[in-house]
Parts: sequence; structure tokens; C-alpha cells
Amino acid sequence: MDLEELMSTDMFDYSLDHIFSYSTTLKNPPEIIGPVPEGIRVNFYMAGGDVKGTKLNGKVLPVGGDWLTIRPDGVGILDVRSTFETNDGALIYTSFSGVLDLGEDGYQKFLNQELPEYIQLRIAPRYHTAHPKYQWLNRIQCLGIGQSDLKNSQVHYNIYSIQ
Repeated sequence: MDLEELMSTDMFDYSLDHIFSYSTTLKNPPEIIGPVPEGIRVNFYMAGGDVKGTKLNGKVLPVGGDWLTIRPDGVGILDVRSTFETNDGALIYTSFSGVLDLGEDGYQKFLNQELPEYIQLRIAPRYHTAHPKYQWLNRIQCLGIGQSDLKNSQVHYNIYSIQ
């Protein structure tokens, strides 16, 4: 297929496969660096959590965090790194970027400490492991749909692999 044929194709075939969901508790309060040239820097550190799904189960270890930047337009850029431990002892490292939208006035509202109770999250995680049973994770790209519950310092995600 040449480029012209590719460009005339409406969509490439794909499917999404739910592989697990996870919840993480964040240490409170977050570390607020404050306004820097790129936006407001806020660091959230993980206290631990649970991973549950058809493909793997385990826990989110109490390491890692989210190094968030809230841009002047109210969009937050996620920069997350953490480690899972499966019920059978495998360690799985994850890193991802993503976005959240606090609204056009979100930057100023954050400075005024006016935060919404819930924030919708969209992420593109990758997973890395040396464990033979979970090598398939090294070969996939995932999408995550989540929500942050700021009142209870919780983050919840559903993770899908793209096929």
C-alpha cells in the first residue's frame, strides 16, 4: 500500500483490551513547588495501592509519584513513574505522560486553592519488566482512562492495551 492509499483509508484497524485497573493513594499534602516558567509545579508522591485485572493482580508499591505541571491555559501535564509488584512477585515499572484539564481558569483557581473534587485523567502508559511471565507488557502500548479524587487523595485508572 502506498502513501496515497494509506491517506485515503478512514481508519486503521485496532481494538482495546482491558488488562487491569488500579487505584493509588497519594501522600498528603502534595509538594507544591509553585509557579515556574513552564507553569505550576506540583509533586504528588504515592503511598501505595492495588492492581486488579484479568491479566495481572498485585499492588502499587509506595514509591514513585506524579510530577505535574499545570500550564497557564489550565491543562495539566502528568509525568508519572511507579512500580507494581504482582501477587506472584514480579516487579513491573511504569512511566507515562498524560493530560488533565482544569478549565481555562484552572491555573488561577489552583493558585487560589480552588480545586475541583474530581479530575478526569487521560494517560499513555508503558510497562517494563524482566519477569518471564509478564514479558508481553514490554511489547505493548497502553491507554488509560482515570479519575483523581482530590478530597480523598486517590487516583483510579482503567488500563487498556492497544491491539
